[in-house]
Amino acid sequence: MRHEIWQKLRDEATELVKKEPLLASHVYSSVLNHECLGAALSFIVANKLADAVVSAFTIRELFDQAFVRCDSMLTHVAHDIKAVKDRDPAADSYLNVLLNLKGFHAIQAHRLAHCLWRQQRKELARFIQSRTSEVFGVDIHPACQVGHGIMFDHATGIVIGETAVIGDNVSILQGVTLGGTGNEQGDRHPKIRDGVLIGAGAKVLGNIIVGEGARIGAGSVVLKAVPEHTTVVGIPAKVVGKACVCPAESMDQNFLNDDTGDENSDKMALSSV
Repeated sequence: MRHEIWQKLRDEATELVKKEPLLASHVYSSVLNHECLGAALSFIVANKLADAVVSAFTIRELFDQAFVRCDSMLTHVAHDIKAVKDRDPAADSYLNVLLNLKGFHAIQAHRLAHCLWRQQRKELARFIQSRTSEVFGVDIHPACQVGHGIMFDHATGIVIGETAVIGDNVSILQGVTLGGTGNEQGDRHPKIRDGVLIGAGAKVLGNIIVGEGARIGAGSVVLKAVPEHTTVVGIPAKVVGKACVCPAESMDQNFLNDDTGDENSDKMALSSV
């Protein structure tokens, strides 16, 4: 997939240069001067993460090493780009995702930090985490495991703890926390299964499982396990019915539109929230 995505990125970049000559230098530096997706990605993200002490060149070298040592990383990157393009109506091109969307950039910076963490280069991983938080407003512990096809929509204020696990094809909106419930040690953060949608501002706390294809309403506080293919809302969150089909892909956050499940039981659940 990554080779197909790369060709689409180059085609879109060429068209953009024709339409908006003022961006030509930026587009050539970021995309058209590079031979592959990894080179373009490392250039873009490294230049955002660099500071007065650690140069963009140094961070690019770390990315290049990570692409070799974590052999699935570039495939995951391609899936992430496609996920955002398919799910976010504001992402009208693959190029827009690669160049401009900080949620996508934050995920790729985390992939680098996680690769470093696995190599026991923990202080360097923490540096990447810190810069990611400062630059993109997204704070993910380097130990957190993240699958592919992930979308952080808007992304600002997302916080994800050390022992959290995020499966494949998950969509998470701004202000979401995947955290602990106190200062407990060990495995203490949520496990988010494939296909889950987590609405803006939701807090999922503790070592609990959010089942495959589940949907968490905006602003909810989730303290107990969420069954697969259900919708939960409220403080504390309670099941109010079934989730729509593939919520992470449809991005349908209005559970009142659901026509699945028993209508009376859904109304009773809503009245108890």
